[in-house]
Parts: sequence; structure tokens; C-alpha cells
Amino acid sequence: MSETNTAAYFLELIRASKRGKLKIYIGMCAGVGKTYRMLQEAHSLLKNGVDVKIAFVETHLRVETHALLDGLPIIPRRQLFYKGKLLEEMDLEGVLRIHPEVVIVDELAHSNIEGSKNEKRWQDVVQLLDAGINVISAVNIQHIESLNQEIKQITEVEVTERIPDAILQQANEVVNIDLTADELIDRLKEGKIYEPAKIETALKNFFQSAHILQLRELALKEVAHQVERKVIHEVSTSKLSPQRFLACVSSNAPRAKMIIRKTARLASYYDAKWFVLYVQSESEAGDKIDLSVQRHLINNLKLATELGAEVVKIKHNDVGHTIMSFAEQQQVTTVCLGKPIIEGFRGLKSAYFFTQLLKKLSSSPIDLILLS
Repeated sequence: MSETNTAAYFLELIRASKRGKLKIYIGMCAGVGKTYRMLQEAHSLLKNGVDVKIAFVETHLRVETHALLDGLPIIPRRQLFYKGKLLEEMDLEGVLRIHPEVVIVDELAHSNIEGSKNEKRWQDVVQLLDAGINVISAVNIQHIESLNQEIKQITEVEVTERIPDAILQQANEVVNIDLTADELIDRLKEGKIYEPAKIETALKNFFQSAHILQLRELALKEVAHQVERKVIHEVSTSKLSPQRFLACVSSNAPRAKMIIRKTARLASYYDAKWFVLYVQSESEAGDKIDLSVQRHLINNLKLATELGAEVVKIKHNDVGHTIMSFAEQQQVTTVCLGKPIIEGFRGLKSAYFFTQLLKKLSSSPIDLILLS
């Protein structure tokens, strides 16, 4: 589909509903051209008589991108001092007051300065959408919450600024901005992404060809996945029974976080309802586990909620029986567990629990997925 046609299609979406429409450009990393493409679309909308304004764009002083700001109406940024420095943020109240038909809001995963109305820019975007303002935004694949662990394994970097998967799922359009690894590295060497002093460091770290290829694969898969969800939602007439996933977690923080994120991806893929179940036995009572363990458990259950799960906590000593009862009551189609530990005393308990659960599942239509 040509750029003109996609702009025309988004214009049709804009005028079809009272709540604002959301379009997200997604890329494998910095420098692929997301901001450039958003500004091109802004010019196209402006030529078509649409009231479009720039709410926040970060060009990083890239010459071609910065040049596209010429001729576009810009809503002035809000200025404030933070830790002795004068910083700028999107003026959320100003955008709401002016109420343009479409706004361009760059860097969706950005954390707002302390004291802002919302902690994250994606929360600002949700507020704009609720006010009936249409938003075009951009994000890199490494900022998606449920992919956090995969990104860390690829890049060996913990990404701290992340957006909930639900924001992508709310988008009316998700468009991939794609380059080959060689094209991206050439852009970097030509000084089109970072200033010369940073190029060599970038080539040795994030911009290694192997990293770029893996991130590119994730970005392509994510956009294909969003298109498939849209087809299932809007086009498919399939009468298949809906999927319902159940992630079973313990107080083991790293395993629980992994299970939650991977089940979130599965549920998103099937556009399915999903649950996170924590069965608290007597040995995991609040007065018997460390405060730090309790804190991690609370954070993991909060993460599950942010990723769209219905979180359920049940006190019972028979964990397997509780999981089966809950799965049957909620008509769960797939139970997701971490792989059982097989060493030491904990391994014996884990193996026994797993064997008992497997016996119960063998006589039911419920599938079991073991997550590594």
C-alpha cells in the first residue's frame, strides 16, 4: 500500500469514531526513519485539509528529519526546571485545549519529568485519545513490555522505558519501518543517526549486525501479529471456540515474571482472555516469606495486570487441585507453567506437583504449555 493510500485510510478512520484513533510506527531500533515517516504523513494530512499539529517530535538534529518540520504547525513545549536543568516536555494541557484533529507524538515509551500529570507519555496519549484527538506515534521494538526478557538476552541491556502491550493492541494501525542491517549500519557510519563521537561505540555495542537482525525479526513478527489480530477481530467469520489462557505463578520472582510475559504474548497472539493464578500455600504465607520476596510477588502481579491479565490469588495447600478447579470454572483452554525443577528437595516437590497436575489434565481437554 502506498504512503498516500495509508494516509487516506487513516483519514477515513479518524472521521469514523468519537474516540481518537491511534497509529503507531514501529521499528527495530533508533535511526530506521520512524520520525521521518511521521512528519511525511503530517505534511500529507495537512495538504488534505486536516488540522494536524506537532505535539512532540525529537529529530535528534538529523538533517533530513529536521527539515521536514518546516511548514508544520507546532504546539510549544512545556518548559520546567528539574535538578537544576531546563527541560522540555509535551504540553498535554495545551494540546487538549487546542484540540487539533491529529497530533504527532514521538517517543511513546518516554518517561515524563517528575511532577508531570502522567508518569509516562503513553498515558498522555491515552488521555488525548479519550478526548477525541487522533494520535500518530512511534516506538522501537525493545520498548514493548512482554518482549523485555528477549530484548535483554539479545542486547545484554535492560530497557527501563517500556509500554504495555495493551497500547499496541489499542492501535488502529501499526506500521513497520524496516531497513536491512547493512542499510542501518551504513546510515550510522554516514553520521545520519548519531554524532561522529558516538558511532564507534554504537558499532561495538547495540548496532552489531547480529543484534540488528534479531531485533528486525521481532519487529516484523510484532507487526504481522498485530495485522493477524486485526483480521481475526474485523474480518474472520471463524466459529472456533475462544482461547483462554491461565498462567500459574509462585513467589519465585524471575520464573513468575517470565511466565507472565510469555503467557501475555500467547494471549495477545490469540486475542484471548487470560488469567494469572497465584496459589498461596501455608509455606508461602505472608509471615513466612521474606519481605523482598513479597515485594517481588506484588510487582509481578502488578505487571500481569498491566499486561491485561485478570489476577487471582487463592489460599490453598493443594496447588494442583486448585489450579484444575480454577481452570475448569473459568473454561481455560491452556495452562502455562514454568518447567519443573528436577534437582534437590525442591525438585522432588516440584516433580510430585507436576505429576499430580499432569494426571488431572490428562482426563480433561485442557492443554499444557511448559515455559523455559
